Amino acid sequence: MAMCGVAQKSNRTPAKRKRRGKGRGGAPLRRLFRWLWKWARCGAVALCLIAVPLTLIPAFVAPPVTPYMLTESYRLGGIRRAWVAIDDLPLHVPAAMVAAEDANFCLHWGFDMSAIRAAIADGAGRGGSTISQQTTKNVYLWQGRSWFRKLLEAGLTPLVELFWTKRRILEVYLNVAEFGEGVFGIEAAAEHAFGTPAAGLSALQAARLAAVLPNPKTRSASAPTPFVRRRARAILDGAETIRIDGRADCFGG
Repeated sequence: MAMCGVAQKSNRTPAKRKRRGKGRGGAPLRRLFRWLWKWARCGAVALCLIAVPLTLIPAFVAPPVTPYMLTESYRLGGIRRAWVAIDDLPLHVPAAMVAAEDANFCLHWGFDMSAIRAAIADGAGRGGSTISQQTTKNVYLWQGRSWFRKLLEAGLTPLVELFWTKRRILEVYLNVAEFGEGVFGIEAAAEHAFGTPAAGLSALQAARLAAVLPNPKTRSASAPTPFVRRRARAILDGAETIRIDGRADCFGG
Protein backbone atom coordinates (compact mmCIF):
# COMPACT_ATOMS: atom_id res chain seq x y z
CA MET A 1 0.00 0.00 0.00
CA ALA A 2 2.85 2.33 0.90
CA MET A 3 4.57 1.57 -2.40
CA CYS A 4 1.31 2.21 -4.20
CA GLY A 5 0.95 5.49 -2.44
CA VAL A 6 4.50 6.44 -3.42
CA ALA A 7 3.87 5.41 -6.98
CA GLN A 8 0.74 7.54 -7.15
CA LYS A 9 2.58 10.52 -5.69
CA SER A 10 5.42 10.15 -8.16
CA ASN A 11 2.90 10.04 -11.05
CA ARG A 12 1.14 13.25 -10.00
CA THR A 13 4.15 15.38 -9.17
CA PRO A 14 5.61 15.67 -12.70
CA ALA A 15 2.15 16.54 -14.05
CA LYS A 16 1.77 19.33 -11.52
CA ARG A 17 5.22 20.58 -12.27
CA LYS A 18 4.46 20.49 -15.96
CA ARG A 19 1.25 22.47 -15.54
CA ARG A 20 3.00 25.05 -13.38
CA GLY A 21 5.74 25.29 -15.90
CA LYS A 22 3.29 26.00 -18.69
CA GLY A 23 1.69 28.82 -16.69
CA ARG A 24 4.92 30.60 -15.88
CA GLY A 25 5.38 31.92 -19.43
CA GLY A 26 2.11 33.88 -19.38
CA ALA A 27 2.36 35.10 -15.78
CA PRO A 28 4.45 38.24 -16.52
CA LEU A 29 2.03 39.21 -19.28
CA ARG A 30 -0.97 38.73 -16.99
CA ARG A 31 0.73 40.79 -14.29
CA LEU A 32 1.39 43.53 -16.83
CA PHE A 33 -2.26 43.57 -17.92
CA ARG A 34 -3.44 43.66 -14.30
CA TRP A 35 -1.03 46.54 -13.57
CA LEU A 36 -2.20 48.47 -16.63
CA TRP A 37 -5.86 47.88 -15.79
CA LYS A 38 -5.29 48.99 -12.19
CA TRP A 39 -3.63 52.24 -13.24
CA ALA A 40 -6.21 52.85 -15.98
CA ARG A 41 -8.96 52.63 -13.36
CA CYS A 42 -7.02 54.91 -11.01
CA GLY A 43 -6.46 57.36 -13.85
CA ALA A 44 -10.16 57.35 -14.75
CA VAL A 45 -11.14 58.02 -11.13
CA ALA A 46 -8.55 60.80 -10.83
CA LEU A 47 -9.76 62.33 -14.09
CA CYS A 48 -13.35 62.33 -12.83
CA LEU A 49 -12.30 63.87 -9.52
CA ILE A 50 -10.63 66.69 -11.46
CA ALA A 51 -13.06 67.09 -14.36
CA VAL A 52 -16.29 67.11 -12.34
CA PRO A 53 -15.47 70.09 -10.07
CA LEU A 54 -13.67 71.77 -12.96
CA THR A 55 -16.88 71.80 -14.98
CA LEU A 56 -19.29 72.18 -12.06
CA ILE A 57 -17.86 75.38 -10.54
CA PRO A 58 -18.24 77.61 -13.67
CA ALA A 59 -21.91 76.66 -13.75
CA PHE A 60 -22.26 79.20 -10.93
CA VAL A 61 -19.04 81.25 -10.92
CA ALA A 62 -17.80 83.34 -13.86
CA PRO A 63 -14.49 82.02 -15.22
CA PRO A 64 -11.91 84.65 -14.24
CA VAL A 65 -9.72 84.10 -17.30
CA THR A 66 -9.11 81.51 -20.00
CA PRO A 67 -5.86 79.96 -21.28
CA TYR A 68 -6.22 81.76 -24.63
CA MET A 69 -6.80 85.10 -22.91
CA LEU A 70 -3.61 84.59 -20.94
CA THR A 71 -1.54 83.85 -24.04
CA GLU A 72 -3.03 86.80 -25.94
CA SER A 73 -2.53 89.12 -22.97
CA TYR A 74 1.12 88.11 -22.83
CA ARG A 75 1.52 88.50 -26.59
CA LEU A 76 -0.27 91.86 -26.86
CA GLY A 77 0.62 93.34 -23.50
CA GLY A 78 -3.01 93.30 -22.36
CA ILE A 79 -6.55 92.52 -23.49
CA ARG A 80 -10.00 94.13 -23.31
CA ARG A 81 -12.63 92.21 -21.40
CA ALA A 82 -15.66 92.88 -19.18
CA TRP A 83 -18.29 90.42 -17.97
CA VAL A 84 -21.96 91.05 -18.66
CA ALA A 85 -24.86 88.91 -17.47
CA ILE A 86 -27.12 87.49 -20.15
CA ASP A 87 -30.10 88.91 -18.22
CA ASP A 88 -28.78 92.40 -18.99
CA LEU A 89 -28.71 91.82 -22.76
CA PRO A 90 -31.55 92.33 -25.22
CA LEU A 91 -32.69 89.04 -26.69
CA HIS A 92 -31.43 89.87 -30.17
CA VAL A 93 -27.82 89.72 -28.92
CA PRO A 94 -27.71 86.02 -27.91
CA ALA A 95 -30.11 85.20 -30.75
CA ALA A 96 -27.66 86.65 -33.28
CA MET A 97 -24.79 84.58 -31.88
CA VAL A 98 -26.83 81.37 -31.98
CA ALA A 99 -28.10 82.08 -35.49
CA ALA A 100 -24.54 82.72 -36.65
CA GLU A 101 -22.72 79.87 -34.93
CA ASP A 102 -25.11 77.10 -33.92
CA ALA A 103 -28.76 77.39 -34.98
CA ASN A 104 -29.61 74.04 -33.36
CA PHE A 105 -28.04 75.01 -30.03
CA CYS A 106 -31.25 74.40 -28.08
CA LEU A 107 -31.82 71.00 -29.69
CA HIS A 108 -28.54 69.10 -29.30
CA TRP A 109 -26.68 67.67 -26.29
CA GLY A 110 -23.35 69.30 -27.10
CA PHE A 111 -22.65 67.81 -30.53
CA ASP A 112 -24.68 68.59 -33.64
CA MET A 113 -24.30 65.36 -35.58
CA SER A 114 -25.87 66.74 -38.77
CA ALA A 115 -23.41 69.65 -38.73
CA ILE A 116 -20.51 67.27 -38.09
CA ARG A 117 -21.53 65.07 -41.03
CA ALA A 118 -21.85 68.15 -43.24
CA ALA A 119 -18.42 69.36 -42.11
CA ILE A 120 -16.86 65.98 -42.94
CA ALA A 121 -18.54 65.96 -46.36
CA ASP A 122 -17.37 69.51 -47.03
CA GLY A 123 -13.80 68.85 -45.94
CA ALA A 124 -11.99 71.86 -44.45
CA GLY A 125 -14.42 74.35 -45.92
CA ARG A 126 -16.61 74.60 -42.84
CA GLY A 127 -16.65 73.79 -39.15
CA GLY A 128 -18.94 71.50 -37.17
CA SER A 129 -18.28 72.79 -33.65
CA THR A 130 -21.28 73.77 -31.55
CA ILE A 131 -21.41 76.69 -29.13
CA SER A 132 -21.08 74.12 -26.34
CA GLN A 133 -17.85 72.78 -27.85
CA GLN A 134 -16.49 76.27 -28.50
CA THR A 135 -17.28 77.33 -24.93
CA THR A 136 -15.55 74.23 -23.57
CA LYS A 137 -12.50 74.89 -25.73
CA ASN A 138 -12.35 78.58 -24.84
CA VAL A 139 -12.76 78.08 -21.09
CA TYR A 140 -10.55 75.04 -20.51
CA LEU A 141 -8.29 74.37 -23.46
CA TRP A 142 -6.01 75.96 -26.01
CA GLN A 143 -6.42 76.94 -29.65
CA GLY A 144 -5.34 74.65 -32.47
CA ARG A 145 -6.49 71.54 -34.28
CA SER A 146 -4.57 68.75 -32.56
CA TRP A 147 -6.36 65.44 -32.05
CA PHE A 148 -5.41 65.48 -28.36
CA ARG A 149 -7.16 68.82 -27.83
CA LYS A 150 -10.21 67.59 -29.74
CA LEU A 151 -10.27 64.46 -27.58
CA LEU A 152 -10.24 66.53 -24.39
CA GLU A 153 -12.92 68.80 -25.83
CA ALA A 154 -15.08 65.78 -26.69
CA GLY A 155 -14.71 64.48 -23.13
CA LEU A 156 -15.45 67.77 -21.36
CA THR A 157 -18.34 68.98 -23.52
CA PRO A 158 -20.87 66.40 -22.24
CA LEU A 159 -19.96 67.37 -18.66
CA VAL A 160 -20.53 71.04 -19.48
CA GLU A 161 -23.91 70.12 -20.98
CA LEU A 162 -24.71 68.03 -17.90
CA PHE A 163 -23.85 70.61 -15.23
CA TRP A 164 -24.62 73.89 -17.02
CA THR A 165 -27.94 75.07 -18.36
CA LYS A 166 -28.13 76.04 -22.02
CA ARG A 167 -28.61 79.64 -20.95
CA ARG A 168 -25.46 79.48 -18.83
CA ILE A 169 -23.43 77.96 -21.68
CA LEU A 170 -24.51 80.81 -23.94
CA GLU A 171 -23.80 83.41 -21.26
CA VAL A 172 -20.25 82.14 -20.77
CA TYR A 173 -19.72 81.91 -24.53
CA LEU A 174 -20.79 85.53 -24.99
CA ASN A 175 -18.22 86.55 -22.39
CA VAL A 176 -15.21 84.52 -23.52
CA ALA A 177 -15.51 84.58 -27.32
CA GLU A 178 -12.92 86.65 -29.20
CA PHE A 179 -14.44 89.46 -31.29
CA GLY A 180 -11.22 91.16 -32.34
CA GLU A 181 -7.52 91.09 -31.57
CA GLY A 182 -7.32 91.28 -27.79
CA VAL A 183 -11.07 91.91 -27.52
CA PHE A 184 -12.95 89.25 -25.54
CA GLY A 185 -16.62 89.10 -24.71
CA ILE A 186 -19.64 90.92 -26.07
CA GLU A 187 -19.33 93.85 -23.64
CA ALA A 188 -15.78 94.75 -24.68
CA ALA A 189 -16.68 94.10 -28.31
CA ALA A 190 -19.65 96.47 -28.23
CA GLU A 191 -17.57 99.22 -26.63
CA HIS A 192 -14.70 98.65 -29.07
CA ALA A 193 -16.76 98.47 -32.25
CA PHE A 194 -19.66 100.84 -31.57
CA GLY A 195 -18.84 102.79 -28.41
CA THR A 196 -21.87 101.39 -26.60
CA PRO A 197 -22.41 98.84 -23.84
CA ALA A 198 -23.68 95.47 -24.98
CA ALA A 199 -27.07 96.25 -23.46
CA GLY A 200 -27.43 99.10 -25.96
CA LEU A 201 -26.62 97.10 -29.11
CA SER A 202 -29.16 97.26 -31.89
CA ALA A 203 -30.18 94.09 -33.70
CA LEU A 204 -28.04 95.07 -36.70
CA GLN A 205 -25.00 95.82 -34.52
CA ALA A 206 -25.39 92.47 -32.74
CA ALA A 207 -25.62 90.72 -36.11
CA ARG A 208 -22.45 92.45 -37.33
CA LEU A 209 -20.57 91.37 -34.23
CA ALA A 210 -21.80 87.83 -34.78
CA ALA A 211 -20.74 88.09 -38.41
CA VAL A 212 -17.07 88.54 -37.52
CA LEU A 213 -17.05 85.02 -36.05
CA PRO A 214 -15.22 82.72 -36.44
CA ASN A 215 -12.51 84.98 -37.94
CA PRO A 216 -12.45 88.03 -35.66
CA LYS A 217 -8.89 89.00 -36.52
CA THR A 218 -9.64 89.41 -40.24
CA ARG A 219 -13.21 90.79 -40.09
CA SER A 220 -14.53 94.03 -38.63
CA ALA A 221 -17.97 94.87 -37.25
CA SER A 222 -17.34 98.63 -37.25
CA ALA A 223 -15.93 98.74 -40.80
CA PRO A 224 -17.76 95.82 -42.41
CA THR A 225 -16.79 94.50 -45.80
CA PRO A 226 -19.56 93.57 -48.27
CA PHE A 227 -19.19 89.97 -47.09
CA VAL A 228 -19.74 90.94 -43.43
CA ARG A 229 -22.75 93.06 -44.42
CA ARG A 230 -24.31 90.15 -46.31
CA ARG A 231 -23.59 87.75 -43.49
CA ALA A 232 -25.08 90.16 -40.95
CA ARG A 233 -28.31 90.36 -42.97
CA ALA A 234 -28.45 86.57 -43.15
CA ILE A 235 -27.91 86.40 -39.38
CA LEU A 236 -30.79 88.82 -38.80
CA ASP A 237 -33.05 86.55 -40.84
CA GLY A 238 -31.74 83.47 -39.03
CA ALA A 239 -32.33 85.03 -35.60
CA GLU A 240 -35.96 85.73 -36.56
CA THR A 241 -36.35 82.19 -37.89
CA ILE A 242 -35.14 80.49 -34.69
CA ARG A 243 -37.35 82.80 -32.63
CA ILE A 244 -40.42 81.78 -34.62
CA ASP A 245 -39.74 78.04 -34.79
CA GLY A 246 -38.83 77.70 -31.11
CA ARG A 247 -35.10 77.12 -31.42
CA ALA A 248 -34.45 80.16 -29.20
CA ASP A 249 -36.63 78.93 -26.34
CA CYS A 250 -33.77 77.54 -24.22
CA PHE A 251 -32.22 80.97 -23.73
CA GLY A 252 -35.36 83.07 -23.42
CA GLY A 253 -36.60 83.37 -26.99
